[in-house]
Amino acid sequence: MDAFTIKDLENLSGIKAHTIRIWEQRYNFLNPSRTDTNIRYYSNEELITLLNIALLNKYGYKISHIDKMKPIEMKERILSLTQSEAQLERIVNELIECMVDLRIEDFESVLDFQISSKGIEKTITQIIFPFLERIGILWVTSRVNPAQEHLVTNIIRQKLIVGIEKTVPALQVTSTALLFLPEGEHHELGILFMYYLLKSRGVKVLYLGANVPMRDVVYVADLKGPTFLYTHLTSVASNFNFEKFLGKVGANMSNYSVVVSGLLTQSYKKTIPGNVNLKRSLPEVMDYLAKLA
Repeated sequence: MDAFTIKDLENLSGIKAHTIRIWEQRYNFLNPSRTDTNIRYYSNEELITLLNIALLNKYGYKISHIDKMKPIEMKERILSLTQSEAQLERIVNELIECMVDLRIEDFESVLDFQISSKGIEKTITQIIFPFLERIGILWVTSRVNPAQEHLVTNIIRQKLIVGIEKTVPALQVTSTALLFLPEGEHHELGILFMYYLLKSRGVKVLYLGANVPMRDVVYVADLKGPTFLYTHLTSVASNFNFEKFLGKVGANMSNYSVVVSGLLTQSYKKTIPGNVNLKRSLPEVMDYLAKLA
């Protein structure tokens, strides 16, 4: 992909579109092309430049100073940032850069290094999740080429599966979780991460996978009697109705506690069935897990 809109840049960098326009007028680091209808679009290189500038600006450098830096100096200044938050953001930016340029081997190398130094759980919570949050809106709106999405998500999926296979819980708890994604939801990364978190904390996991019909979930639940059910909604099909889904969960799974997390929960304000518990953020999920022991 080599044609990002100003809204894409805003979502990926955290810099408001009106600020980006002001920077374009005053400084030289962004020179967007325009469509026949005069709409701005930006190259991969300009996206990466803005990510670097946003990072330096956030951690104390003035835009007027950054504008005078050569690319090599900008890189050196970024690498010299000592704040832990800045270092994590730098790594996330590096992953975004690898994705848009399709440098898949470099993408995997970055993840492998972080996993070897931090462990799988910290890598996911501190780097992979922020990365997915930053680029997730591009996937939902089809602003990223499907090839980029598949290549990147398959690498992350492989790391999660290896983490699941290798984890040995320090203790066992009596809880059993049934994990599933409903029909129309094919993005497994969030639910696989939950698989890892639950297994590492001694919870027995029954994993149904993606795009599972409600009747199949009910069948397994009635057969196995899990302590609770869990689903994570990332980017469902366009015809997916979250309110109707919750209604079906309430009606068909009234005997079970059902936990739902993911993007669709964050802005949902309507009535929630009594057996459904929405987790709207990663800290809420982690707090829930802490109470399972």
